[in-house]
Amino acid sequence: MNRYPLWKNLIIGLVLVIGLLYSLPNFFGEAPAVQISSVNPSAKVDSALMTKVEALLKAAGTPFDGMYEDPASLKVSFKSTDLQLKAKDLIQNGIGQDYVVALNLISRSPSWLRSLGALPMYLGLDLRGGVHFLMQVDMKAAITMAMDRNLGEIRADLRDADVRYSGISRQGDELDLHFDDKDSMGKAKDEISRKFPDLLLTSSGLGITAQLKPEARTKIQEFAIQQNITTLRNRVNELGVAEPIIQQQGQDRVVVELPGVQDTAKAKDILGRTATLEIHMVDDEHDVKAAIAGQIPFGDALLKERGGEPILVKKNVVLTGEHINDAQPGFDNRTGEPAVHINLDGTGSRIFKQVTADNVGKRMAILLIEKGIAEVVTAPVIREEIGGGRVQISGHMTTGEAHDVALLLRAGALAAPMEIIEERTVGPSLGADNIKKGFDSTLFGFIAISIFMTIYYLLFGFVSVVALGANLLLLVAVLSLLQATLTLPGMAGIALTLGMAIDANVLINERIRDEIRNGNTPQAAINAGYERAFGTILDSNITTLIAGIALFIFGSGPVKGFAVVLCLGILTSMFSAVLVSRAIVNFAYGRRRVSKLMIG
Repeated sequence: MNRYPLWKNLIIGLVLVIGLLYSLPNFFGEAPAVQISSVNPSAKVDSALMTKVEALLKAAGTPFDGMYEDPASLKVSFKSTDLQLKAKDLIQNGIGQDYVVALNLISRSPSWLRSLGALPMYLGLDLRGGVHFLMQVDMKAAITMAMDRNLGEIRADLRDADVRYSGISRQGDELDLHFDDKDSMGKAKDEISRKFPDLLLTSSGLGITAQLKPEARTKIQEFAIQQNITTLRNRVNELGVAEPIIQQQGQDRVVVELPGVQDTAKAKDILGRTATLEIHMVDDEHDVKAAIAGQIPFGDALLKERGGEPILVKKNVVLTGEHINDAQPGFDNRTGEPAVHINLDGTGSRIFKQVTADNVGKRMAILLIEKGIAEVVTAPVIREEIGGGRVQISGHMTTGEAHDVALLLRAGALAAPMEIIEERTVGPSLGADNIKKGFDSTLFGFIAISIFMTIYYLLFGFVSVVALGANLLLLVAVLSLLQATLTLPGMAGIALTLGMAIDANVLINERIRDEIRNGNTPQAAINAGYERAFGTILDSNITTLIAGIALFIFGSGPVKGFAVVLCLGILTSMFSAVLVSRAIVNFAYGRRRVSKLMIG
């Protein structure tokens, strides 16, 4: 009656052994490490790099615990943070600008566990320490940028279609076009309606007003926030931050959490910058002095070079940063000053080759645009046709500026400007304190439950405590297998799960007591207690699971972390409270005659 078949006992035992194996890495702790990843496709993370790093560290007398290679990076672990910081500077100076060298943490678990894929849970910002940013996307600027693009495309399209117009300009979120006759206006309206379906056109006299349709406006705003999230993720990857969290919050906000990062100034600078590249032709035909006095020629813009000299640049964009494949910091071969070397894609290479072929002897301006401010980095004379898709930016740059500009161009431009509206920094000592408090609360809660259950239910109470320990073990193992990020609310979820999981065993034990009071034999009471309590346990856990799923769907950030732990804890508690405890009781009572149960 109270016996499990051998196969069921074996499955329960196997699950517990697997749970033990995959929860073990969380108890070894983490060691400070240096992470090395490539930013250049030609610079590989391989055994040659490992040999070079090892030689650098040995030559400087810097001991390390181990090196671990994966497809994307190389990690070197150390005994202390002092050695970690020393090694970071040493490696960065020794291997050059083709690699990103960042601080990280690596599990101290033995290699045989790592070979099984047993890894510890990630620690969230509130446990590891780091930086939290809440960023607001400027949706109005996204619409403005879209209308500016439409303005340039409409101007080029009407010119190609040989449609004459007397003027075209942007006024807020609208484009105003003016014509000299009805015939030209009609042709222009047909052309724009055909080529630009997202624009709503209205006619008045000899003018056309174009504005975005509501659905197009919504589409642009959705694209802006998704593009910004992608760009931010690329930039964070370039910084070498381990396990970042970048996710949308609401309609126009993005949460960025960078565990382990303490240099907030550097993080803010990289995340908030909006560097884009544009290539224009220089207007050397008109007088710069007249432009400074206010007589700027139509179709030109008065800008400044890095040295402070004014320059007239044609507004027509020849090439944009959208065609950049790669950007790397380096040095000018002729002058030796810091520079950024850019590789263009196929389309960009063809456009650049054609422009340089058509404008030999003229000057070309390379503009770097940040936060709406355009600056002419360099304006060289085109000596000959340039093929191959390689462009160089140089001029009054420091090595650090060249590195940052290359990073921004390589990661991509933000689709709309972003503003940091909330910033929080959690120090590593505070994170360690949070871990200690969370661990202590779980431990003390477990001890208190164990004492109460053992006193109140005797042997059956002890069995319940063992099942509760198995539940905790399995929950940690599942979270580790899923590589979940453990946060402070997640630790609260673990503590709550322990309190809720014991309810199932309380129901079972009370049911067994009731069966004994009703005159059933001990074996019959055990069987009836587990069988009849199961329906109540299932119902109560399903209702809690529904609440947890609702928290996960509608919550965000810490609430989702809490919901994940709660839902997984419900599933593991069902297994441990029913199957594991029943297996132990079967082992204790199932194979012998008993006259009395030790259940209080």
